[in-house]
Amino acid sequence: MTAKIKAFPGTPLSEDDFSKGKVLHNFDTLRGDYAWDTGIGIGSYLAGLKKGIILGAHCKVCRKTVVPPRVVCEWCFTPMDTYVPLQDTGVVNTFSLCYVTWDMQRVKQPEIPAVIEIDGASPGHGIMHLLGEVDPQQVRIGMRVQAVWKPAGERLGAVTDIRYFKPIEERVK
Repeated sequence: MTAKIKAFPGTPLSEDDFSKGKVLHNFDTLRGDYAWDTGIGIGSYLAGLKKGIILGAHCKVCRKTVVPPRVVCEWCFTPMDTYVPLQDTGVVNTFSLCYVTWDMQRVKQPEIPAVIEIDGASPGHGIMHLLGEVDPQQVRIGMRVQAVWKPAGERLGAVTDIRYFKPIEERVK
């Protein structure tokens, strides 16, 4: 059985019709310009870093304070529009000794990325950053650290406004 091809109304066009100017057409080059918006929560966080302040978001309902800030509480889904300054100190939650840099270069002295639970935030909340001014063999979970900031004139409003976190003496209670 031979299938019938349904005829569509209209006039078929060929490449020749275009090249000879029989069809009005326009070629356009698309531009893919874009800008990245950090949003309200992270935008506030980055603006705080430029001023030398670590900001967290506080939930009025479940009373958690999270860092970096979010605009909605991930536990009770309440909007979070209260930003609070936190300490620039904290505790190492976890860490790694990395003998290969982000661009795959081997290094003899390891880079030490760590998750730092920031003082003033709810337990378990912090940021990932580098540790510095520490012997890699001395790093431990629970170690107290403090941010080492770039000079105010060099800050851009980026997480790199904190150069690294360095160990500090334990607090005496």
